[in-house]
Amino acid sequence: MAGSSGKVLDFEEYVRNRQDALLRSARRLVPDPIDAQDLLQTALVRTYGRWDGIADKSLADAYLRRVMINTRTEWWRARKLDEVPTEQLPDASVEDGTEQHADRALLMDILGVLAPKQRSVVVLRHWEQMSTEETAEALGMSTGTVKSTLHRALARLRQELESRDLDFHALERVDRGQERCAA
Repeated sequence: MAGSSGKVLDFEEYVRNRQDALLRSARRLVPDPIDAQDLLQTALVRTYGRWDGIADKSLADAYLRRVMINTRTEWWRARKLDEVPTEQLPDASVEDGTEQHADRALLMDILGVLAPKQRSVVVLRHWEQMSTEETAEALGMSTGTVKSTLHRALARLRQELESRDLDFHALERVDRGQERCAA
């Protein structure tokens, strides 16, 4: 019984020290803050059951990120069947008026066009600033696969940004044309 309470204290201390960084990682994997908290909690519960199996506790963050990615993928697959494609996308909401927040909302929205595997690679390489080798290890893929997946994901993101920019400029021209007609 004494070993069990030591495990609990060890895990609690780890969570207390790393919870902010882990929540940021979860937030980057799912756009909704509530879903990110749920994702982290689910990953923590799953990790706690295997805590003794993590011999090198310095790898606990990588283990938890992998659990979060797997959990997010499970959720995505389960939800995928319930989604219905529409012609009209809902407007992205911005909680405050700062440009930084708007940029972040746009980026999170645009990340939604990527497949889960691509999103995971982009998040780990660019937000978590992991090396290609670390990303490959965390995702269980070769470095070549990480590189090619990242290349395709970034190309897709550029394409999406360009198409949204073109849509925005077309909308501006229509608005200016309506102003001239009203004058």
